[in-house]
Amino acid sequence: MKIAELTAIGPAEQVVHCVEVPDIGAPGPDEVAVDMLACPINPADILQIEGGYATRPITPCRIGAEGVGRVRAVGREVSGIAVSDLVINLARDNWVAAQILPESSVIKLPAGIDVQQAAMLKVNAGTAACMLSDFVDLEPSDWVIQNAANSGVGADVIRLARRAGYKTVNIVRRDSAVDPLRALGGDVVLVEGPDLPARVASAISDATGDTGGDIGEDTSGAVPRLALDAVAGSGVVQLADCLADGGVVVNYGLLSGKPCQITADQLIFRDIKLVGFWRGKSLQTQTYAEISALYDDLAKCTLDGTLAVEVEATYPLSRISEALAHAKREGRSGKVLLLPNESSS
Repeated sequence: MKIAELTAIGPAEQVVHCVEVPDIGAPGPDEVAVDMLACPINPADILQIEGGYATRPITPCRIGAEGVGRVRAVGREVSGIAVSDLVINLARDNWVAAQILPESSVIKLPAGIDVQQAAMLKVNAGTAACMLSDFVDLEPSDWVIQNAANSGVGADVIRLARRAGYKTVNIVRRDSAVDPLRALGGDVVLVEGPDLPARVASAISDATGDTGGDIGEDTSGAVPRLALDAVAGSGVVQLADCLADGGVVVNYGLLSGKPCQITADQLIFRDIKLVGFWRGKSLQTQTYAEISALYDDLAKCTLDGTLAVEVEATYPLSRISEALAHAKREGRSGKVLLLPNESSS
């Protein structure tokens, strides 16, 4: 069977190769055998392959942060998973045609869910859901601000926030991203710039009809208390300037390649808090029941159309180099997915 193997740290399209290995065989008593159906290529996958991620793999190794598969066989002690069930693998070795996994490492998905959409629940949707729920007690009509809003996580934040009744301010780098995010449901979409806090305050005022209070002075409940940052660098300072006093900036990415920047004034006098979030780490602190409940809810969001991620292209494992090169292109309109059991066309 085919797997994608990382042979060394380096340019992704050069160091990951499709190789043949023996088939997986039968599962053990508490294991399940899974045929992998779809796996997205995420920015975190590229970062890990190229040496810029939190963990540096020992090569050669299998990779792939997320994916969905169908169970082909179960061990005699497995009770919660059955043959033909669709499952998410919680480990980071998904770019394979098939694998044997402990029952405790898979999450069952509901029947009828779209396979490609299900493949993208673990990382981006899970990150968006946890950041919206774990750091600030938000109420319906509260505002949330985020940068890199046209990213995969950003789009999920917009959709999940809208479902919960939250309003979103969405910061992007270019004008061409504005209209698509408005169509997605973003309440306010602005292009980044040095006058961002004033423009955010004005846009929220226009959207709510409130004319009183500046950023930092929450007279109407309309000043954001939660900011989601994927950029780091000076992006943190800009977002913090848009928050109410006591607000929280959650950093989950480093698109700028620079350390997070925040001023002493923001920390000391305005009590702004800067915290980090990594879905890989949070998965280790949650119980299996908590993880299952989260992904059950996100699966329902997929079934009812709340979550729907555009897919730009799909590739078999035999074309892994092309797939990785495609995933690294700027300005894509959707995700690049691997289909591990598809033949090359």
